[in-house]
Amino acid sequence: MAYVVLIAGLVLLVLGAEALVRGASRLAAGLGITPLVIGLTVVAFGTSAPEMAVSIGAALSGQADIALGNVVGSNTFNILAILGLSALVAPLVVASNLVKLDVPLMILAAIVLLLMALDGRVSGFDGLILFSGVVVYTAGLIWLSKKAPTDVAMTEITGGDVVTAGKSANTLANLAWIAGGLILLVLGSRWLVDSAVQIAQTFGVSELVIGLTIVAAGTSMPELATSVVASIRGERDIAVGNVVGSNLFNILAVLGLSSMISPDGVDVASSALRLDIPVMIAASLVCLPIFFFAKRISRGVGAMFLLSYVAYTVYLITSMAPTL
Repeated sequence: MAYVVLIAGLVLLVLGAEALVRGASRLAAGLGITPLVIGLTVVAFGTSAPEMAVSIGAALSGQADIALGNVVGSNTFNILAILGLSALVAPLVVASNLVKLDVPLMILAAIVLLLMALDGRVSGFDGLILFSGVVVYTAGLIWLSKKAPTDVAMTEITGGDVVTAGKSANTLANLAWIAGGLILLVLGSRWLVDSAVQIAQTFGVSELVIGLTIVAAGTSMPELATSVVASIRGERDIAVGNVVGSNLFNILAVLGLSSMISPDGVDVASSALRLDIPVMIAASLVCLPIFFFAKRISRGVGAMFLLSYVAYTVYLITSMAPTL
């Protein structure tokens, strides 16, 4: 039965991603907001809803390894697996705004998390600082987007329909697409994670490995489905912005809120300090020179990202999983 639920979850994720990308891109064009800003906010935060639900639930139930591993593992998966797969579908052009602001902030957030975790715990006060960061970031992003000039003739091709910014758009219908997509994504992700964890536990895999791999990848399925679908549909700003925005949201909002509501904060395992958080930081750091100099993610770079994630996952399983 668990395998049936897993497949059903994947189907819902694909359908939800298609609806979310369709609604978000049309909303961006109709309101004169760039797809990049939509990708960094509405799409990124929406697709991080499963991480939020899983990490908060884990923190409240005392499963700190899953709460932290979900965030750290999801961020690593987002960069290496999602950007890798999306670039293999179609090379991704990187907007200059990402290089100037959002990617450096993603790197800074990862480093701040490492510094906070050095004492073995992300406290409630640490969480408050992180959560305040996402509020300031989102407000600043929207403010900057309103200041930037928009091309009233900008068009977005969405599902074969051309929508022109500046003209009246059916905002309620677009919001309905987004809401429906998010509902399917959250439900599909929940089915996927629950069934995957059930399957993994039958093989005796540890909680930390489950959090870093199965739960992290499972809760990142919305980002994966959304970015790949966006890449196929030519919405490449959404594909890249979704990953960067999700990584920021995961650290600042998901882990921040989880630490705030957990009575003792979120404990950090020594293995996470030695390996998993540094790997997340390294994956974030490698984006900056690639984005800055190449201004695109080629299929070759995408393959390198994907192979790196496979190598990391194999190392995790072989070094940490018990003998079966």
